[in-house]
Amino acid sequence: MNSLIRVRLASIADAEALSGLNQEFNGGVRRPPARIIEHLHTNRNECIAVAELNGIIVGFGCAQSLYSFCYEEPYGEITELYVQDTARRKGAARAIITCLEDELRVRGVKRVKVLTGRRNAAAIRTYEDCGYVKDDEQMLEKELADEARPSTP
Repeated sequence: MNSLIRVRLASIADAEALSGLNQEFNGGVRRPPARIIEHLHTNRNECIAVAELNGIIVGFGCAQSLYSFCYEEPYGEITELYVQDTARRKGAARAIITCLEDELRVRGVKRVKVLTGRRNAAAIRTYEDCGYVKDDEQMLEKELADEARPSTP
């Protein structure tokens, strides 16, 4: 049987599949499909691509187009990339990355960043195979408390 990977931008009809895949990838409480549909309607900075294998959604990727007064052009960031085990090594991840890059290009993005775990050798290899290079930047992270500090007069 010839397995065919097809990649496209996500639609609201994909919300149920995205909910399941996201839980497989990120764990935690499953995101309700209704919230995903709402997100697809309201978040204009994010683009989401899905990969289908023989008509079944087996992976997804997310990218953001970000705008700042500091820069002339928007920049992009691939924030998520997941392909189910059964669909790996069939070109799905590369096709998702290409789809996201194409959409970012349409939005005027000329430079894309990726954040992935430093021990995630498979993901790093995939991104490098797609032309991404490691740089010297270091990511720092902080969790904010639920309550904002009172402002000072």
